[in-house]
Amino acid sequence: MHLHPRNSDWPADRVAEARAVIADVTHQSDHLIRLACNVLATHGDTAVERKDARLLLLVVDARQPIRQTQRRDQHERLAR
Repeated sequence: MHLHPRNSDWPADRVAEARAVIADVTHQSDHLIRLACNVLATHGDTAVERKDARLLLLVVDARQPIRQTQRRDQHERLAR
């Protein structure tokens, strides 16, 4: 296990990576978007950034039933 020193840039690095994921959200997986949203909702610099991350997380979670249905439909078509 690797412990990060208290003065490390770890939180700032994760926030920067999360922002990069969100900036390119159309090319990212839902799982990665969720991770980025959770980081920004917790560690975002401003209340607006944290709120926006929570809202995007709601949108991604709301899409999940649609994606599950699409995968099931695709699987059924392939099984025929």
